[in-house]
Amino acid sequence: MLRRVAIHGAGGHAKVVWDILTAAGDVVVGFVSDAPQADTLLGVPVVAAREALPAHDGVVVAIGDNAARRRVFLALQEAHVPLLSAVHPRAVVADRVTLGAGAVVAAGAVINLDSEVGANSIVNTGATLDHDNRLGPHAHVAPGCHLAGSVTIEEGAFLGVGTVAIPGIHVGAWARSGAGAVLVRDVAADSLVVGVPARPR
Repeated sequence: MLRRVAIHGAGGHAKVVWDILTAAGDVVVGFVSDAPQADTLLGVPVVAAREALPAHDGVVVAIGDNAARRRVFLALQEAHVPLLSAVHPRAVVADRVTLGAGAVVAAGAVINLDSEVGANSIVNTGATLDHDNRLGPHAHVAPGCHLAGSVTIEEGAFLGVGTVAIPGIHVGAWARSGAGAVLVRDVAADSLVVGVPARPR
């Protein structure tokens, strides 16, 4: 079913979300930005308020920063704005996978059986989540990450490009991993880990 969608955000991640939506056959009516840098992006309007856009069925929040994306998502949710998920047709999402409202799954991503992707979370380009993963709300698994089975990523956590996690790893809320980190032990909430194997910094 064709959807008419507004994208909240007008940066690089918003362009990726535009590509996901258009590849899936949706119509992007425009972008919303608090400080528009141009009148159009990818041939559609950029406006400062959603109400200035043509009629649409809902919004995808497309802001890379987890905390900023959470703020916008919660404000729209409180205003009862429909929050839509976006899944690229070249992603593989297995049966029995749960996607929360506003979740974004980019091209080449693979999400395996009995996994859960929380509201407003991102599974970015080429990332893989094996069976029984749980990705909390407002989290971001960056391009090229590979998570083995039964990995849990809590709210707002960010896994940098190319992060790898062995089975059963738990990443606490708002934790971060550096690019290429290899997670072989749990990661505490609000911490930053880097390296191979990953250690707190």
